[in-house]
Amino acid sequence: ANGMAENPEITYGTEDYKNFAEALHTINEYLAKKIAGDGEGATALFEVKAVGCESVEQAKTLAKSIVCSNLTKTAIAILCAMGYSGAQFDPEKVDLFFESKAGKIQIIENGTAVDYSEAEATKILSETEVTAIADVKMGDKTATAWGCDLTHGYIEINADYRS
Repeated sequence: ANGMAENPEITYGTEDYKNFAEALHTINEYLAKKIAGDGEGATALFEVKAVGCESVEQAKTLAKSIVCSNLTKTAIAILCAMGYSGAQFDPEKVDLFFESKAGKIQIIENGTAVDYSEAEATKILSETEVTAIADVKMGDKTATAWGCDLTHGYIEINADYRS
């Protein structure tokens, strides 16, 4: 960059410029993915592609909205937890719903996040009792398990324990 190597200057529009721009883009994309996937407590990089859009701006807006949604991240975590279970199923056939007194919303269909209203989802998830329904489409048997969410209060309580 300082000219001491005495390499020829890369000028706009040349093959060298194109190669440099592609290499720089590759490095920047790699680093951006590393930053995104290395968030506090993150276990995976979550990528969203908005396709079939009318404009680049529309595509960017949709992709960012989905990737920043806590509901979408929760749905991905639920699918991962199902995978860790050891039970055999096809993740590409799973439908996932959230339901409460405020209503019911589908967030995954056939293993893929679907378009949903963030406001409606927030309303449903804000109730004191929420049900997640995972349909693996393999038969007619059902089971139910109960648990609770993890909140900042959980961290505060458990941070005070000393062994």
